[in-house]
Amino acid sequence: METPKTLLEAITTFANPEVAHDFVKGLRWPYGVACPRHGCGSADVREIRGKRPRWYCRECKREFTAKVGTIFEDSPIGFDKWLPAMWLLSSAKNGISSMEVHRALGVTQKTAWFMLHRIRLAMQEGHMERLSGEVEVDETYVGGGPRHRKPRSANLAKHGGEGYQEPVKTYEKTAVMGLRERGGRVRAFVIPNAKMFTLYSRLRDNVEPGSTVYTDAHPGYLPADRRFVHHVINHSVEYVRGHVHTNNIENFWSVLKRTIGGTYICPRPRHLDRYLDEQIFRFNERENTDGPRFAKAVKGADSKRLTYKALIRKKR
Repeated sequence: METPKTLLEAITTFANPEVAHDFVKGLRWPYGVACPRHGCGSADVREIRGKRPRWYCRECKREFTAKVGTIFEDSPIGFDKWLPAMWLLSSAKNGISSMEVHRALGVTQKTAWFMLHRIRLAMQEGHMERLSGEVEVDETYVGGGPRHRKPRSANLAKHGGEGYQEPVKTYEKTAVMGLRERGGRVRAFVIPNAKMFTLYSRLRDNVEPGSTVYTDAHPGYLPADRRFVHHVINHSVEYVRGHVHTNNIENFWSVLKRTIGGTYICPRPRHLDRYLDEQIFRFNERENTDGPRFAKAVKGADSKRLTYKALIRKKR
């Protein structure tokens, strides 16, 4: 089945639940249906006719649907809503809020929020080959909630009178490290702090030895001279010196912060990695049009699972 090229084509095509199901089936099993159960993978299956398309595996003696073993597993939402949601998130440069999805698809805001987090998991980069060549490295701070609102007077605060406002819970900004291969991919992740050990260890794990690395004058990057050709630009003096600059990774930061500050407003620190996955996916696929980018996101849904309990569980 041909991938839609525009939002209008996607909505028209996937409005039919059977067509939406066949699209996912074709992307997931282009050479024929096979059992998705872990440790099985048998192609010896037979289709069970009924309202809900499903198959029976003669090898492991279990039934399965196209949702089993994907981010869609155990979801009562049909593909006629899942696929438009994936199109919207993969094509919106600055992201899309759960309230927008709630209004567009006719689901609750809570359901839309859970759907978007599952889609972000599908967008997560599956391979972790080291970056090479010329790589720009930088760190920044993202997020943070509004400041505490104070009551208009101490007397009102004391008695809870008219105009009194309860303090708003805030979150501290979260440290994020980013690496961008010139002319290639970008990679970013949450880090516990911006100290030397943290920065250098992440740099060492994600960049091939001998590559050319460009950083600012942060002292945390000083050990980079041991394994890389290290160039430093001091932003208190200049921003560009010939080919030495970090403007490309700064470009990614500007897009990320516009998305976080303008669309998602105040994401909790424990969920920030997923918002990074979303932005990284769109940024790395920026040369593709909406159709191929959407198809890649759907393919990424395979062999990944996120439950609501795991999503809301607090990290210790």
